[in-house]
Amino acid sequence: MTDAAHSPDDGAAEELLRRALLDASDAAAVSLAVGGLPVSEAVTVVFHGRRDLGTIQTYVARGHRSAGETIAARELLRVPCDLDLGEAEDREEAARLYLEQATALRDALVGADTVLGVWREPLEQLADGDVTVERSLELRTALPAHRLLPVALVAPERQLVVAPVCGARTLAEGRPPLGIACAQQDLARIYPLPDDPERCLAEFAELAAEHARELAQRLERQELSVERFLELSGEDPPPPAAPPLL
Repeated sequence: MTDAAHSPDDGAAEELLRRALLDASDAAAVSLAVGGLPVSEAVTVVFHGRRDLGTIQTYVARGHRSAGETIAARELLRVPCDLDLGEAEDREEAARLYLEQATALRDALVGADTVLGVWREPLEQLADGDVTVERSLELRTALPAHRLLPVALVAPERQLVVAPVCGARTLAEGRPPLGIACAQQDLARIYPLPDDPERCLAEFAELAAEHARELAQRLERQELSVERFLELSGEDPPPPAAPPLL
């Protein structure tokens, strides 16, 4: 994997700071390329700081982007794990904090993508091999937490999405809390990275089946309520609705 910010001895930190963080401009950005990922293959982290925002925001883009390459806003996934150099008393301290925090984020990305790769085979077994890798910034299924990477495993027939997620915190607090989210249209769970994927998927399948049963019962009760109401008004009841897909 490549890491433009992981070699302080070769002057990389000074160059990055000169380009991005501590100059006199009103807005600046610095990128960090992370390659060799099992599922995402490669991503580029962009730290973007603006004086009017008062923060150094974090974004992740698909692929390896070269220095100076323009990245459109629609290609950037906002990740709420921002740099915080506010404790730095001088440039040297700022460089040290930047390297520590950028490394923490890089390790989080590598760890989460590696675990997502481990989930792939159990998910394929559950979905009879029908699993695709979705590298879009927009997912049709809402997740219960912030996305960490612009990648997800999708089982279309089961309408199931599996993706790495994270909690919102500054990188000054260390590596962000991470998890793997399993989500369907109206059901979602987050599992810790160390959990066994097979156990998690089996549990989620049971939850989904129970949720489907509860939904069917609720719809049946609603239909019965309408039918009784129409009987009171002397009208014929409507035809029964089709059962929900499990």
